[in-house]
Amino acid sequence: MWREMHPDQQFNVSVDGHNLVVYSYGEGDEVLLCLNGGPGLPCDYLRDAHSWLKDKGIRVVAFDQLGTGASDRPDDTSLWDITRYVAEVETVRQALDLGRVHMLGHSWGGWLAIEYALHHPQALKSLILENTVGDIPHLSSELERLRGALGSETVAMMQRYEALGQLDHPQYQAAITLLNYRHVCRLEEWPAPVQRSLGDWNMGPYTAMQGPNEFLYIGNLKDWNRLKEMGDFRMPVLITTGQHDELTPACAMRMKLALVNTAAELHVFPNSSHMPFYEEPQAYFPVLLDFLQRNRG
Repeated sequence: MWREMHPDQQFNVSVDGHNLVVYSYGEGDEVLLCLNGGPGLPCDYLRDAHSWLKDKGIRVVAFDQLGTGASDRPDDTSLWDITRYVAEVETVRQALDLGRVHMLGHSWGGWLAIEYALHHPQALKSLILENTVGDIPHLSSELERLRGALGSETVAMMQRYEALGQLDHPQYQAAITLLNYRHVCRLEEWPAPVQRSLGDWNMGPYTAMQGPNEFLYIGNLKDWNRLKEMGDFRMPVLITTGQHDELTPACAMRMKLALVNTAAELHVFPNSSHMPFYEEPQAYFPVLLDFLQRNRG
């Protein structure tokens, strides 16, 4: 269902003395503010998957987070901090005078959306947590399980190169490539917006906050866990994931169980990994649109 289109409006927003580029599609008071994954990825892959929703009466807003895409790319590593990113999101929301929004966070964008919701719950009509987690230590244990499915000899090889700091070794990279195709996107050919985002990845924020690859979390978010605080959420929450996602359905279930004060919904797409909006759009978008329709206001 995705299609590339020019934004109806494009904005420049100043954040911490740097310029952010923001893209807007459609118009109206029902705003879907998209926070893409990474960290360090341009928003292309998430923006282009959802921009067509303007045809359904939803204004879709996405932006290249600081350090990515068309936005400025400072090399100050102190900027790669989730608290600063929360302030960045709020600056964008206020600069565009978006009012209360439906916030959609995918992967790292989901961690950011959770953190934002803790600080600015009054700004949200609803929260959509896609292929994400609320507890990174638990995620790390799940990733060990996925790595284990490669076989004991392969796991031993990966651990050896990690200990040696040789993460660019061809054997190690071959194992990571296999994991990516199993658990990131299971399509034979990855869509152009995905390839474009991955081809312009700024590894500075990614390495500082997450780690060297999708299956090794050693950055400054390695101990991040907001499950307890999520128990205070009152806004409607939709959680989506793929059966084969690297951020596993078990992680999604832990979030749902933590949301004790709101009617959280969980949908697992059986033929998807980390990108159901590309892998199973015919199943994914009806779920999203139904949720948005029920939570207009």
